Amino acid sequence: MDILKDLEKRNLIHQTTDDEGLKKHLSENQVTVYCGFDPTADSLHIGHLVPITMLKRFQRAGHKPIALIGGGTGMIGDPSGRSSERSLNEESVVKDYSEKIKEQLAHQLDFDHGSNAAVARNNHDWLASMTVIDFLRDAGKHFGINYMLGKESVSARIEQGISYTEFSYMILQSLDYMKLYEQENCTLQIGGSDQWGNITAGMELIRRSRENEDEDINVFGLTVPLITKADGSKFGKTSGGAIWLDSEKTSPYEFYQFWVNTDDRDVIKFLNYFTFLEDDEMEALKKELETHPENRLAQKRLAEEMTREVHSQEALEQAQRITSSLFSGNLQDLTAEDIEQGFKDVPAYVTEKAEIGLVDLLVNSSISSSKRQAREDINNGAIYINGTREQDTKYVVGSSDRIDDRFTIIRRGKKKYFLIRYQ
Repeated sequence: MDILKDLEKRNLIHQTTDDEGLKKHLSENQVTVYCGFDPTADSLHIGHLVPITMLKRFQRAGHKPIALIGGGTGMIGDPSGRSSERSLNEESVVKDYSEKIKEQLAHQLDFDHGSNAAVARNNHDWLASMTVIDFLRDAGKHFGINYMLGKESVSARIEQGISYTEFSYMILQSLDYMKLYEQENCTLQIGGSDQWGNITAGMELIRRSRENEDEDINVFGLTVPLITKADGSKFGKTSGGAIWLDSEKTSPYEFYQFWVNTDDRDVIKFLNYFTFLEDDEMEALKKELETHPENRLAQKRLAEEMTREVHSQEALEQAQRITSSLFSGNLQDLTAEDIEQGFKDVPAYVTEKAEIGLVDLLVNSSISSSKRQAREDINNGAIYINGTREQDTKYVVGSSDRIDDRFTIIRRGKKKYFLIRYQ
């Protein structure tokens, strides 16, 4: 596979440090490529799927990926793309975050792929043991102040102010590239477009630290474009916050729904960025989108691929089952776990396991404002119990109406769902 040609076709290359040199390097060698992931939270989010998928693409093309976890740099904070100083986490917190991110990366990358199996490294291994004197003599002496001030990650912060801590981040990341070059023969670093300055600084450190040695140094950098949505909003963010890869923070159903709701103007771009679909299927989806956008087949295909890749086939099937049940109104086949995911954000009422008249339940749970309103809602056919319309004002809700003996789902009207949760 010509990996660069594939990336260009997908519009996944923003910049490279040497186009022709990198093409030659990749065509003649099994290249070790790395990308860093700083543990700023206890989970990666979908913004990280861009570099993760890039590492997958290089691996499928026969090259060797390194996922570098920033257990050291994560204690400092990258100023790139930020207008203010980061809050610093305690070492124990960063260590915990690092372990969780390592587990997530192990699920996403192939660490058992023979000669080009992925490798996970943690820069805490070399940064934590480095003394201040080592840092200044071995790394600091190779960086001029004017050179560092010229980098966008630094220059953009000069007016607002930047601490020496964040100012030095560039040197720490440069040390990462040098260590991986020395220990793993890593010759390519990839990252987001905001990482260009850090990447080129790493290349500079490798060269300057060896300028008196008779060594042919071939190191490269490649960045991917900043992903934006057609409506101008930031990719990966919703009104509810970030879309996490951790299923406890963002359920597979919510994850699936995020992709299903992709704007028509974005879906082909995202299919190119994130999936490995063949050209003929991509073309068919593009034509389907142009002729029958209401079917949302491209969005559903994107959601399928992403949910399976990040979670599992089982999680995908569960998300599809919940989606289908909510669309059809047939809720009888849902399990308690399905309900926990699909009805996470609907109003809930907690009550004891006991028989109760439907009118009283509607009032107690504030589904209806009064008994008169409750009876009117029932008579008008606006009340559904687990997807089945109930028009008997004397109906008693009992054990047969509990799903897995834990939940009853009440719907009022077409779309207003309420969850009855039993203690």
